Amino acid sequence: MENIFNILGLSSIITILIVILTLVIIKKGIKIVSQSDVYVVERFGKYFRTLNAGLSIIVPFLDNVKHKISILERQIAQNQISVITKDNVEIALDTTVFFRIVEASASVYRIKNVESAIETAAMSIVRSAGGKLDLDEMQSAREKLNMEIQTNLSDAAKIWGVEVTRTEITDVKIDPTTKESQRVQLSAERERRALVAKSEGEKTQIQLRAEAELYSAEKRAEAIRITAEAEAFAVTTKAKADAAQTNLLAKAIADKGQPAVNFEIMKRQVDGLAKIASSDNSKTIIMPTDISKVIGSLETLFVSLTNKKTK
Repeated sequence: MENIFNILGLSSIITILIVILTLVIIKKGIKIVSQSDVYVVERFGKYFRTLNAGLSIIVPFLDNVKHKISILERQIAQNQISVITKDNVEIALDTTVFFRIVEASASVYRIKNVESAIETAAMSIVRSAGGKLDLDEMQSAREKLNMEIQTNLSDAAKIWGVEVTRTEITDVKIDPTTKESQRVQLSAERERRALVAKSEGEKTQIQLRAEAELYSAEKRAEAIRITAEAEAFAVTTKAKADAAQTNLLAKAIADKGQPAVNFEIMKRQVDGLAKIASSDNSKTIIMPTDISKVIGSLETLFVSLTNKKTK
């Protein structure tokens, strides 16, 4: 030892010790934190601060990195939870939870095992949420159930510095007896819906038929009304024509006397014969022996009246 002191000298030894101490201080005082972690620092055994990603400096021998916490999203292993539904059916829900640490100090100083605490809370919340639903609702409203579990579990885990990112019910397991009963129930429900659909179809068909008959009746009534109006118009028109003809005849009688009367009588005889001839029921027409005389008299009378009118 004396030889070493003699060779190196006291100053050299002190220099070496200072260098070593400096290296130790630098090593203990400079901390490089990765992007996926945070460090919890204690000073004299008490929480002091949290180091985030990057380069940080602490006071050596006073500050101590007590916990290295990962802030990556974690998954709690799938757990099978027994649940009794609202309609008293016992089922098993395969559930998994995803979470991450958002407040490192709370996760290490407020709870000893954060994953175990989340798992226990999840079991209680799943049982409570599942007990509010019937078996049919449990299978059809799984997304709604997941959201309720996530919301309630997030509220419970917030005090531990944990954020529950999502929960998943991966499977709903039913015992064979309940499954068979459910199958029979679903079959009966399908038959009921088929009968309802058939009844609705028949009802619609009857309704359409009734509407068609009503429409047809309305159109027939409309046609009858139009025909009646046309006939009434024809009768009115004929009545007006007859009245006008009567007025003209009266005037002719007043102006021309008996020849006008004879002309009208003969004209009506000819019109009557024409109607008899055009009738569908008339097969044989008996003509008066003096019909030619009547027609000749009409012609003579018509010429006489025309000449008088011209004069």
